Amino acid sequence: MVVVFALVALLVLAVLVAANWYVWRRLFRDTTRGPGAVRRAGAVLVAGGWVLAVGALVAERTGAPFILQRVLAWPGFLWLALSIYLLLALLAGEAVRPLLRRFLERRAASRADEVRPTAPAPEERVPAATAPPASPEPPPAPGDAPARPLATPTRRLFVSRVVGGAAAAAAVGTVGHGTYGVLRGPRVKRVTVPLAKLPRAAHGFRIAVVSDIHLGPVLGRGFAQRVVDTVNSTQADLIAVVGDLVDGSVKDLGPAAAPLAQLSARHGAYFVTGNHEYFSGAEQWVEEVRRLGLRPLENARTELPHFDLAGVNDVSGEEEGQGPDYVRALGDRDRSRACVLLAHQPVQIHEAVEHGVDLQLSGHTHGGQLWPGNLIAGAANPTLAGLERYGDTQLYVSRGAGAWGPPTRVGAPSDITVIELASRQA
Repeated sequence: MVVVFALVALLVLAVLVAANWYVWRRLFRDTTRGPGAVRRAGAVLVAGGWVLAVGALVAERTGAPFILQRVLAWPGFLWLALSIYLLLALLAGEAVRPLLRRFLERRAASRADEVRPTAPAPEERVPAATAPPASPEPPPAPGDAPARPLATPTRRLFVSRVVGGAAAAAAVGTVGHGTYGVLRGPRVKRVTVPLAKLPRAAHGFRIAVVSDIHLGPVLGRGFAQRVVDTVNSTQADLIAVVGDLVDGSVKDLGPAAAPLAQLSARHGAYFVTGNHEYFSGAEQWVEEVRRLGLRPLENARTELPHFDLAGVNDVSGEEEGQGPDYVRALGDRDRSRACVLLAHQPVQIHEAVEHGVDLQLSGHTHGGQLWPGNLIAGAANPTLAGLERYGDTQLYVSRGAGAWGPPTRVGAPSDITVIELASRQA
């Protein structure tokens, strides 16, 4: 097992080194005439960016001093996102490169044809004896430097500069737009979900689902306030916070989470743990959210007037003996009543189906967060985002309100979803 892990680690390292050498080569070596300050600065930028990125990840997971986490997080995580899109843009540029070179070659050949001198017709030729003598060019003045043509880049260098510049602009624009989208705050999404067992009296009951806020060294108190204000603006009947609230300890992030005390709904606000809570001290955070006025559902159920609301711990809690317990949360309930389950990860849907749950509300996937990460997230989860049916159970997966790692989303905008329950008897 250790040998396999070491081989995989070496393979990943080799891929990273090769990818970053390629980025440096296309952006800095191929766009300059020779060794110099630009190439050295490029090497420092690429290597230094990855030092900051790895440092930010290590600092967060090891619980380094919070001020160090904040210093490393912004440049490190943004470089992580930027390097992904630099690589993708440069790879796309490989298809453009030969086309641009061919265009320039044809353009140069066309211009050469236009200026190529033609021999005069025989009747227009002037006899050599009568041709006027050519005027001799004046000799250069003493001290004048000999005339030289203006320096112009070669065609290959010009193409490299155009493609490299366009790739850099595209990557910076993509990351900038994706970061603005996160910092601006999530948008409200509304989805109607019919439940066969829901009585007519509960028709139109609204649940505000918010997941994956990820308060940490990047997203702090101001972001939490924007999320709370957006949730409260929906005037939902119930609020469900379905995990990954934080990336850090209560000591460091308690002040950032304080706005959660303002969450307001007629039937209250509920919370279940996500995998990141178990990286951050789940027991302490459960007590903290309870102090802030949210009700944690730790493998528990509450009977609301017209349906049951249950919650289970995240599967990551199994390592601490605090994993999901579906029997405890769902085993003795009246199955004639509709049941809504809060469970952080979509993979928990299979247990929900076995226990007769009508609707499971989850997060975790971020919708992939950074395209093409959606391909990986989609392969690892039964549902990437949105509403799907599994037998008699429906699963809704939110893309989440915040972001983990880079405060950036591309192709997976953040959301807070208002689920409106519909009775088929209405």
